[in-house]
Amino acid sequence: MTGYTEKIRQWAMDNRHTGPLPEADGTGEVGLDSAEVGTRLAVRFALKTRLDRVTEIRFQVFGCGFTIAACAAAADMSMGDTLEDVKRIKARQVDEALDGLPTERSYCAELAVEALHAAVESARHGRRPVRTSLPGETNHGARVTAEDPVYAILVNSPQPEHVTCEDRHLFACLLAVAAREPHDTARALGLEDDDMAVIMRRFFPAVDLDDLTLHTARNENPPPEINEDVLDVLFSHIPAGGDARDLFVATFLCKILAARAAHPGHLWVAMGLFERPQLTAAIQRHLPSLAEANNQNMRWKRYLFKQVCDLNGGVMCKSPNCGECSDYALCFADDAQQSMR
Repeated sequence: MTGYTEKIRQWAMDNRHTGPLPEADGTGEVGLDSAEVGTRLAVRFALKTRLDRVTEIRFQVFGCGFTIAACAAAADMSMGDTLEDVKRIKARQVDEALDGLPTERSYCAELAVEALHAAVESARHGRRPVRTSLPGETNHGARVTAEDPVYAILVNSPQPEHVTCEDRHLFACLLAVAAREPHDTARALGLEDDDMAVIMRRFFPAVDLDDLTLHTARNENPPPEINEDVLDVLFSHIPAGGDARDLFVATFLCKILAARAAHPGHLWVAMGLFERPQLTAAIQRHLPSLAEANNQNMRWKRYLFKQVCDLNGGVMCKSPNCGECSDYALCFADDAQQSMR
């Protein structure tokens, strides 16, 4: 798995402190953003205490292997310590225990420590779960709207023949969200310059890519690292045969999905789409076997990383049977939102 050192792999596979903890004395939860706190978790820590010391600790993670590793290390550091000592654990110490997380994954240690500290507060205040969010988090609603200047330039340009409005919308959203970021537009989408040229010629031939610059301050830091295993899973669903132009689009979509899945938060938001169903619709159009494989309506980022986890022999779920898991709703859309993955 790309970016995983041997030390991080060891911690990610350490299951001594994974799973639920019935009758916990303290429970701390961290959501991906303030609007989702308590409903869609990134990390949950639960602990039992005796004479103000941690006697048992468990964690549950809805995230990547880096977060699992950070939680495992934080749990190990906490066992046997007083609540006051646990409260003093810093993200930097967790990072050091892992011999250093990739820069773009440093927030994983912060997630672990924030949830751990919340569990301490819960234990101190009569077992009531403490739910929090990381400082500086923003609402993970749609990042691109119809009023976005880049989006507007693209969709208002002349539409070529044999190009659907749905695909023009898809790539206009992607280009608009990438234009907001301090990276090269192609790299932000996991693409090469030649790929971008093909996309512009096919969907927006009347627009010069240079006209889409929002004058965002660029920096030398690369975008989040793409998980090559996720990319391989996506590539395996490119349709065989068919029109070469459609195969190009399917290939581009695979690269983009893998690149944007490396960002925290919802995949549909990271792709600049207006709403979640538009992501499922794009996958159904260009990667139909992937849409069919996700036959239990699992949320897309969760589904992709679960495939990687299964292929690598890891365990990211606390229950062997999805239907029996108390956190079923965190992974799956409900019946009223069947298309909203």
